[in-house]
Amino acid sequence: MVRQRYIMHVDMDAFFASVEQLDHPEYRGKPVIVGGLSGRGVVSTCSYEARKFGVHSAMPMATAHRLCPQAIYVQGRYGRYQEVSREIRKIFQEFSPLVEPLSIDEAFLDLTGMEALAGDVYALGPKIKQAIRERTGLTASVGLAPNKFLAKLASDLRKPDGMVIIRPEEAAATIAPLPVGRIFGLGQRSVAALEKMGIRTIGQLAACDPRLLRPLLGKNAEEIRNRAQGLDSRPVVPDEQRKSLGKENTFPVDLVGMETCLGALWDLCQQVGWRLRCAGLSGCTVTLKVKTGTFQLLTRSRMVEEPLSQDEELMEQIRLLARQLSWSQPVRLLGVSVSHLVPAGSQSLALDDERRQKRNQALDALKQRFGEDIIRKGWGKR
Repeated sequence: MVRQRYIMHVDMDAFFASVEQLDHPEYRGKPVIVGGLSGRGVVSTCSYEARKFGVHSAMPMATAHRLCPQAIYVQGRYGRYQEVSREIRKIFQEFSPLVEPLSIDEAFLDLTGMEALAGDVYALGPKIKQAIRERTGLTASVGLAPNKFLAKLASDLRKPDGMVIIRPEEAAATIAPLPVGRIFGLGQRSVAALEKMGIRTIGQLAACDPRLLRPLLGKNAEEIRNRAQGLDSRPVVPDEQRKSLGKENTFPVDLVGMETCLGALWDLCQQVGWRLRCAGLSGCTVTLKVKTGTFQLLTRSRMVEEPLSQDEELMEQIRLLARQLSWSQPVRLLGVSVSHLVPAGSQSLALDDERRQKRNQALDALKQRFGEDIIRKGWGKR
């Protein structure tokens, strides 16, 4: 008999903006937009009051100003957000030993087996929401389901301050009428192409012949169809068991220009850096991932002499990698990841012959993948 899995996804509601409204009572009930305030800045997040005007994360600040000039614009206080996030993470660990943070404001919890301690696992959702509210003053939306895909989808259905349970026997009927755009990873172009084929709901996608999907969705066609059928076998993986840590974002509207993309990349670097530090890890290889509006995938990687975990150090490497690319095409997805992880505080690779050998082996593998010209494109002193 296969044991039922209980996976919870917790997503803080408009996290950065909510922290600002918490710390500044005069901001409450008003549109608040957090992000870079320079002419090239982008929106990190915004309150639900601002979203009514069409503002969303990763939007250029100039666009946000046009849509909502009356909003309160705030330069992000990421140290404060990390402080609150650490408290929330402590709460997660009180409910499950298996916690997989996705970013500074969301995480998966594996509650499988907790029924022996908690009795009704489905009662844990309201309890974790109450604990977060009492100890931080913030609200969270929670999804509880048999797998990660369904749990994340569920947490997004009744925002803000929502709680949605999808039981195994209800999964197909619950998700079938939802629009295909609810499947994470499907961009606007893919959704538009599916709708052109008459596939508008998740149920229609689930029933579609995979051979019809491959020309449109490529190698991801089978995986996306599985998601549409409510299937997802991915485990919840705590940070300390990972070989790499990263974060990527598919944008509702393609970003244009390197400077705008760098603003979004700074946001990703802070989230990846936070996860590294929470896990007590540093990394030796930084990778930049870019997917253009025409679905061209570009990646660049760079090894560093000293393992890093600080946001600014990570962003410095990302800037160097970004200079290797042409930014003439609009960008639909950006990703930042760190691999070759070591415990935080590890000595310089340059001081450790064994680590230097492993680094050089990894470099040889990357040269085979990306070509010899990576040495000439700013990989730094060997």
